[in-house]
Amino acid sequence: MLWACLRFPGLAFSAAFAVAPEAGPSALLDTHARQRLIATANDDARAQGVRRGQSIAAARALCPALEVRPRDREAEKRLLAELAAWCYQFSGHVSLVPPNAILMEVGASLRLFDGWPVLADRVRGGLVEQGHPHTLAATPFASASWVFAATADGMVIPERQGVVRMLGALPLTQSGLPATAISGLHAMGFRRLDDVFRLPRPELTRRIGRAGVSWLDRIRGQAADALPAWQPPASFLQKIEFDAELDGSQPLLFPLRRLTRALANLLAARDGGVQRFTLTLEHARGETTRITVAMAAPQRDAERLFELARTRLERATLPAPARAIELHADELPVFRPPVRDLFEPIRGDGLDWPTLDERLRARLGDAALRQLMVVNDHRPERASRYGVPTATTGLPRGRRPLWLLPRPQPMRPEPVAVLAGPERIESGWWDGADTRRDYYIVRTVNGQQAWAYLPPGTLDGWMLHGWFA
Repeated sequence: MLWACLRFPGLAFSAAFAVAPEAGPSALLDTHARQRLIATANDDARAQGVRRGQSIAAARALCPALEVRPRDREAEKRLLAELAAWCYQFSGHVSLVPPNAILMEVGASLRLFDGWPVLADRVRGGLVEQGHPHTLAATPFASASWVFAATADGMVIPERQGVVRMLGALPLTQSGLPATAISGLHAMGFRRLDDVFRLPRPELTRRIGRAGVSWLDRIRGQAADALPAWQPPASFLQKIEFDAELDGSQPLLFPLRRLTRALANLLAARDGGVQRFTLTLEHARGETTRITVAMAAPQRDAERLFELARTRLERATLPAPARAIELHADELPVFRPPVRDLFEPIRGDGLDWPTLDERLRARLGDAALRQLMVVNDHRPERASRYGVPTATTGLPRGRRPLWLLPRPQPMRPEPVAVLAGPERIESGWWDGADTRRDYYIVRTVNGQQAWAYLPPGTLDGWMLHGWFA
């Protein structure tokens, strides 16, 4: 087995700044402390002297432009679950390690991804694209991978002996032991894990307790980790509330992208797609705006979902500034990618029809597009019309030409051969447009295939009504 651990040092910031991207010096407020103290600060703020444990007044005295937001632990849990959904494409066993880490067993996936270097590049590339700073390490033991992800980004050790040797070189402050146990060991002169590993087990248990010894056993692979597997939910519902009201569609694009990306991550975990989802915007005085985003076929690409939702949002008329945005998708059908020829030539940059149809409907509205639909009438000139179909009607039997003339016209010269027919069409007596015709598929002197008819019981007077491709 090979356990990979991902740590996200900026997870708290990403969760707190879900409405607008982090820019400039900023810090998070520890809402669990008795006083309003800084919990963590970004690089810009730390460069100006802002540190954990400072009061807001002291921090702003050093950095007047500091933006402070409360830490949102519920949002952190949702974001960690979103990242776990994305990681599900690389492993069948993904476990959450709150507050900011994920473990996944990737030993069974190495052959699928052509080895660890390729798999690691795929994981890192996807997280960089999503804007999540991270560290990554992999060992045969989950707890050891968690330790190394915090101390040695990029480390991969496939063998047990190497793991134990590298652990022994770590200072106790990086061991993952409780702070009280580390303080006690420091007082006795121990500085590295290798010093602790040499102690007899009863003596070690007396000094750091059974919990500490159990942890040392797990990081060395002498005891198994009990890691519950995370399972993707059957539906998607996520809401982002704003610190202030946002007016217009442009400020809503950043939280909208976050929501559609979270939906795409869940779809990847479920190996499914989505064909319809709903955006709900909350306004003052309890008003809401609902926007339905529908697609011709199930999709799961994050950019495509965002573009369709963005276009629908920009076309919507918002009665007031928005206080929150919610995305709900309760039907997540199985995603079946279009079948491609193994030797399909390289395609150009053109869009396929379903994609073009979705984009046009999102931009122009459903009523702006019409399509050719079948009408329940046997007379060819009345058997189809342009419009929005409301019901499915079966096509008439027999071959029909791709090109139907606006009105029949005399056929000159007459056909040289009859290929099929006759097909009798007799209809319309009830509306004063009675039609009685015998249709044939014929060949012209130029070798073309045409659709022509004769009045019943006659052998001349050919009328041309359509052309076959």
